[in-house]
Amino acid sequence: MVSDAIVVGSGVIGLTTAVVLAERGRRVEVWTRGTAAQTTSAVAGGLWWPYRIEPADAVTAWSLASLPVLAGLARRPEETGVRMVDGVHAGAAAAALGPWASGVPGLRDAAPHEIPAGYERAVRARLPLLDMPVHLGYLQRRLGLAGGTVTLRPVAALADAGRAAPVVVNCAGLGAGPLAGDPEVHPVQGQLVVVENPGVREWFTAADDPTRDPAYVLPQPYGLVLGGTARPHVWDCAPVPSLAQAIIARCARVHPSLTRARILAHRAGLRPARQRVRLEAERLPGGTRLVHNYGHGGAGVTVAWGCAHEAAELALAREE
Repeated sequence: MVSDAIVVGSGVIGLTTAVVLAERGRRVEVWTRGTAAQTTSAVAGGLWWPYRIEPADAVTAWSLASLPVLAGLARRPEETGVRMVDGVHAGAAAAALGPWASGVPGLRDAAPHEIPAGYERAVRARLPLLDMPVHLGYLQRRLGLAGGTVTLRPVAALADAGRAAPVVVNCAGLGAGPLAGDPEVHPVQGQLVVVENPGVREWFTAADDPTRDPAYVLPQPYGLVLGGTARPHVWDCAPVPSLAQAIIARCARVHPSLTRARILAHRAGLRPARQRVRLEAERLPGGTRLVHNYGHGGAGVTVAWGCAHEAAELALAREE
């Protein structure tokens, strides 16, 4: 065996986990069926926010562990793709957001003049907003500097990776379900529209209603990202024109100038969802330690560093 650990998957969860292991002195390989640019992470909106992810207590810990790491990376936005951006979450008060909200520095209820039209309440916060293609490239370079490698190598069975290293970490997103024999893993299709930015500098999201598609506006260096959809068990990644029109209309209620903004791109991706994140260890036949780290849905960016450190602890734990 040449490697100490094989991480399966090169999305934000897999690369972050690989970085943590490599920076703890382990020889790490990432095995992936496609490049980081081909993952769902690459088309994500990139806002730090605990979005439709359980279990709540663990998510709070993972999210708040990730937040200061991303804030530190935001000191070098051109290199890391991370910026700290002010914004507003409309339709909810701070007390209704959950226990994680009290751990976000500066998060507060919005003053009446700060509440977007059509809403009765809102909160304001300064949060990490990630340019995902840049951030994934940064993680891959950081992994290389720590001695890790990324290999285009599809994994048909976790046992195959187990024959190459004493530790395997399953971060394969939607692919994690078949690899682990887990029927709970399913896609939640998300569609975005990228438009020329007419001058929007702050992010906007609306209160999450599981029965309705989300609304958000995210200013990125390459354009303004408008979202979105949350369609469970939909495997199609082709953007739907009628959904794109509905996304623009929802966002234009907050920023009317968006009705005239030139469309730059349509994007769609499949969030790897599960009722609860699976982050636990077991043994493969033959003794290889297997750690599962998947099922983060649309909140992978939010919990990546917290989950990566917990996964590393599980991966490196001694046998009982």
